[in-house]
Amino acid sequence: MPDAAPTVTPHPPTLLRILKRVSLSLLVACVIPATLFYVAMIASGVWTAIVLALVWSYGAIAWRAATGRRPSGLLMLTAVLLTGRTALSLVADSTFLYFLQPIISDGLVAAVFLVSLATARPMVARLAGDFYPMDADLASRPRIRRLFWHLTLLWALLGVGKAGMTMWLLTSSSLETFVLVKSLLVLGVNAVAVIATIGSAALVARSEGLMGRRCREALAVVVPG
Repeated sequence: MPDAAPTVTPHPPTLLRILKRVSLSLLVACVIPATLFYVAMIASGVWTAIVLALVWSYGAIAWRAATGRRPSGLLMLTAVLLTGRTALSLVADSTFLYFLQPIISDGLVAAVFLVSLATARPMVARLAGDFYPMDADLASRPRIRRLFWHLTLLWALLGVGKAGMTMWLLTSSSLETFVLVKSLLVLGVNAVAVIATIGSAALVARSEGLMGRRCREALAVVVPG
């Protein structure tokens, strides 16, 4: 009788690998379309920028599908939001409506995040699989559940703050200034939030033994304990 095949235990991803996945997700879903939008708006006008940003999002989804890779949840969410913004703006023939919709979207997304806090799976728990391999046993650990709850609250509050700041910029500045400042502001806020998210997640992952040896050694240098 042949011996049973040996069980292969997958190695936990290192912190560097997780950072690469997060950075790539943000680059494709947020940074590149925002940059394309601003450059196209200055060069060819706002409608060209609107269409180009939408084309980029669907092109990125199609490329990942064609290469056998699953699009990230962030990329899918961005594509859905851009589709709704573009469709409504074209129907109403209003660029102001295009820029107003992210304010509404940020508010709605923040509301969804807040409501999800009352469920068994807060929104961050639903998106975590894009960046770290998750299963039911891992997601049910008390520290992991608390982490997801706190991070969901953090991103909900950031959504409310971004909505308020964007509304003020839209009503008090020129279109060119609004697009530039808003893009830089949102990227900056998101970058700080991502750093806080990764830092807190890494500390919990270290305590739960969920990362590779190199990651634990690196964290031990930064956060002794």
